[in-house]
Amino acid sequence: MLPYPALKSISNRLKTTITDAYHSLSIEGYRVSPELIEQVRSGNWDPDSKWQDQEQKNAMAARGYYLAFQVVKDSIISILDGKNSGLVVDNDHGAWYRELFAPSVTAGIIKASDLAGYRNGPVYIKGSSHTPANHEASRDAMPALFDLLKEETEASVRIVLGHFIFVYIHPYFDGNGRIARFLMNAMMASGGYLWTIIPVEKRDAYMASLEKASVSMNISDFAKFLASLIKEIENKK
Repeated sequence: MLPYPALKSISNRLKTTITDAYHSLSIEGYRVSPELIEQVRSGNWDPDSKWQDQEQKNAMAARGYYLAFQVVKDSIISILDGKNSGLVVDNDHGAWYRELFAPSVTAGIIKASDLAGYRNGPVYIKGSSHTPANHEASRDAMPALFDLLKEETEASVRIVLGHFIFVYIHPYFDGNGRIARFLMNAMMASGGYLWTIIPVEKRDAYMASLEKASVSMNISDFAKFLASLIKEIENKK
């Protein structure tokens, strides 16, 4: 087990829940505020209340993000405790996904069985020229991704390729970007990097770099984009 100071450091590092949730959800088009995220984080959210439909969707997304963040935190503790990061995310990413959409199950919008496994049909990415592979191919590709992460010794490669390949495959009908950013941060932890938030203000550059990687098979802009975020964090330390 990790000593108490290390666990305390992890806790301090992951107190970014509200800020991370705000940016990650905003990137996906949800209209959330730090106040809304804090409300659902603290449990002051009633899924049966008569909110407006869009506000309810935003609240469910925020609550799901908070729940997923908690299990991601446990995964990162396992990684920092010395377990293979690729193996951890392979075993745990399904739980992240289930927690992400747990509020929708509670509200009766989707069935729990809908969250058991990868997508079983086509998916399209709004505003992108990249069309993910059919569901049969995506199910074959996911084990290959996790094999890569288990075997790759360089953390920077795991960070960049882990995020990119996950969204390139797009294994789920929804939530791929959020899960990819969780995966990215799990790989960040495996390399000793701090939790890294992709600001919504940089969404255009972020999406453009992913689009270039997906369509032109040129991943350099995406790698440089992530490197710039890490450098900003290091400069603030």
